[in-house]
Amino acid sequence: MRHERDAIDPAEVELGRLMSAYLDGRLDALYAALAPRLRSYFLATCRNGALADDLVQDTFLQIHRSRRTFERGRPVTPWAFAIARHVFLMHRRRTARRLRFEDSLAADLAGSDVAHDAAQALVDRDRVERALERVPADQRRALLMHRVQGWSFAEIASRLNIRVNAAKTRAFRGVRKLKEQLRGSQG
Repeated sequence: MRHERDAIDPAEVELGRLMSAYLDGRLDALYAALAPRLRSYFLATCRNGALADDLVQDTFLQIHRSRRTFERGRPVTPWAFAIARHVFLMHRRRTARRLRFEDSLAADLAGSDVAHDAAQALVDRDRVERALERVPADQRRALLMHRVQGWSFAEIASRLNIRVNAAKTRAFRGVRKLKEQLRGSQG
């Protein structure tokens, strides 16, 4: 007698079939099935559509490089998402190094009259990014989708599986919270 938790997820069975097809030379079907899930993961993680797309591509490149480590018959999702997590962590490390460089550059430029505006722009961008991190995730996501990516509230509602009014409310509250955070970081 099988327990419910021992039941095989039909989506995982399909991914396993697609992974086998990929290992036999057909990437297109695996990409079509897995890319939207990876993109959602990266959007939730990094809150940037273009970056999420880049990270999905990097993940599939790494999946290709690591394909020999996949064991046929094993679940694809944990294996693929472990690779995706590694890709994201590597991106974050690269970004942290770049930001440290930009911070030191901003400090150097701050002493120079010639580049004061450029240094201030870096400081302002950093302030906004830090303030955004303190906005609740659901509000931040709706805010970024609307204000940065230019999505309509109907598109946001459809993507997040919520009502249009909820999308508007989240974005509005996100803007309000961001403004509060920015006012608080001025002092």
